Amino acid sequence: MRLGALIIALTLLSACGQKAQLKPLAGETLPPAPFGAEVQPDADDLLQLDPQAAPERSTELRTRSEEREDDPFDLPPE
Repeated sequence: MRLGALIIALTLLSACGQKAQLKPLAGETLPPAPFGAEVQPDADDLLQLDPQAAPERSTELRTRSEEREDDPFDLPPE
């Protein structure tokens, strides 16, 4: 009974989250602009991932077995 109440309380607590815009703390500033950048990026720009950091996934799945094509580089050891 206690364990169930604890799990429910932790679940409700984990659902609490801040939904406001991110801002630097009082007296702090954002990191300096990258070299060569003309504009200082804001917090939202800094949180976005580069395409290389989070590439899109290919959703093309194989639905059945297929014969592999002949690989010219699959050679036996000499």
